[in-house]
Amino acid sequence: MDFALILVLLTMFSGVVWGAEVLYRRALSGGEGREPSNNVVVEYSRSFFPVLLLVLVVRSFLFEPFRIPSSSMVPTLLIGDFIFVNKFIYGLRLPVINTKVVDFQEPKRGDVMVFRLPSDPSVNYIKRIVGLPGDTVVYRNKRLVINGEQVAIEQIGELRRSSGGSAILATEKLGQATHNVLIEPFALSREGRFEVPEGHYFMMGDNRDNSQDSRYPQVGFVPEANIVGKAVRIWMNWDLSAAPRWERIGDKVE
Repeated sequence: MDFALILVLLTMFSGVVWGAEVLYRRALSGGEGREPSNNVVVEYSRSFFPVLLLVLVVRSFLFEPFRIPSSSMVPTLLIGDFIFVNKFIYGLRLPVINTKVVDFQEPKRGDVMVFRLPSDPSVNYIKRIVGLPGDTVVYRNKRLVINGEQVAIEQIGELRRSSGGSAILATEKLGQATHNVLIEPFALSREGRFEVPEGHYFMMGDNRDNSQDSRYPQVGFVPEANIVGKAVRIWMNWDLSAAPRWERIGDKVE
């Protein structure tokens, strides 16, 4: 279900109905106006159009809420995190057709970005930008090499899993962004050398051994046209299997 398309159609319908009713009343009264119609459709359109228009503008051009459904971005984002995504930071796009009409800044290495899955644009993914257009990215032996330079990483602890076993918690520096990653020393994950095409981005999850990202053909390189926005804040965490984690409210996504 394309919620953006439904929202646009509802806003257009209610606006047209309300506008037509206003013009009709003025035409009948010689431009002086008459009492509003009691027609149910007209009344609902009159009431909901301002609300729908406000939601459309905010959701399409400013901020959109998303829920994190998987563990691919642990430890940065947890299952059940509700986040705000900045829709205008990379430029304003028209809803539904996603055509950029105003350009602001380019995505930066290290940004946590929401994008539409290239193989199925109805699905939104969230990963971290590792490779920019034209980059050469190598992932081997749990380490990243970008354009011939190995990315700095430092182990800071160990994360015990409730299901048993543990993973290495480390900090990694991508460009100006320093963030945490999770590495399982004995887990198998896809390695290789990747040449990022122009106009595309190479995305990876912070949970490196449990993330379906640009290393895999199901995702691949993400074209610029598929960008949704940058994840900026956590406004709630509530996995239905557990109580809300109030301490995560307001945390910045880094």
